[in-house]
Amino acid sequence: MGASRSPDDRALLISVWTSAVFAVVALAWGLAAGSQLIVFDGLYSFASVGLSLIAVLALRTARKGPDERYPWGREAWEPLTVVVKAAALAGLSVYALVGAIGEILAGGRDVSVGWALGYGIVATLAGGAVSVVLRRRSRAGGSDLVRAEAVEWLGDTLLSLAVLAGFAVAAVLVGTGRADLARYVDPVMVALVSAAFLPVPAKLVVGAFRELLAMAPPPHLQARIRAVVRDVERSYGFTESFVRASKVGGRLDVEVEFVVGDDSTAQTVHQFDAVRADLEERFGELGRLISMSVGFTADRRWAM
Repeated sequence: MGASRSPDDRALLISVWTSAVFAVVALAWGLAAGSQLIVFDGLYSFASVGLSLIAVLALRTARKGPDERYPWGREAWEPLTVVVKAAALAGLSVYALVGAIGEILAGGRDVSVGWALGYGIVATLAGGAVSVVLRRRSRAGGSDLVRAEAVEWLGDTLLSLAVLAGFAVAAVLVGTGRADLARYVDPVMVALVSAAFLPVPAKLVVGAFRELLAMAPPPHLQARIRAVVRDVERSYGFTESFVRASKVGGRLDVEVEFVVGDDSTAQTVHQFDAVRADLEERFGELGRLISMSVGFTADRRWAM
């Protein structure tokens, strides 16, 4: 059964299992050290476990393809899952920020600096390793869910790095006899990290909503699609072409309308089908699932 898993499935499952281990270790370590920042890291990892499992299920659902219930396919489950993941992480960050501000106003908290430093080193190294694995898969053609997972792990690694840096400062303060100031390190770091991380889920939500609303794909994809259509337009001598495109999950929806002139080399139904086949082959080089609709008209008003 493991051999049948796709690279995206394997990448997401690595994220799930690593998040589960992180969650248990961070919560236990945070309680032992008395650090709210480490506990926040554990809660973040617990949230990641559930959200990553949802991502795996969404990816498998999207791959089932169209049927009577989903005539256009199930790819919309991918951006929908990204929205849920991002909203949950944003909520957790806001909760941590409010709690940290409360602790600062209450005079901070005592933390076992040695335990906290040890956790910071372990968490940074482990989080960095998982982040690299997911980013490599993302750059190798991974789904949007894998890309969202990679962004999430990058945020977690930065959080762990902040833990390490923050408690290094706390160790210096304690060593110089300023334990009173060291009490503020933990809540201040929680506030800074959670506030700094809020733009990450916000960016994911914006991108996912663009797909759910069937808005245009990113500019680089639009440029490649239009370049392909223009090449076909020139090859067959069409008068003009119009392109509409949107991206939903791993699928690109492309509608092309060609205005046929008297001098165009394609004039019959069979020749139009040859144009469609040519377009399909060229779009295949984009490396994405393409849902394509191609029309032909002699009157440009029907194409606009």
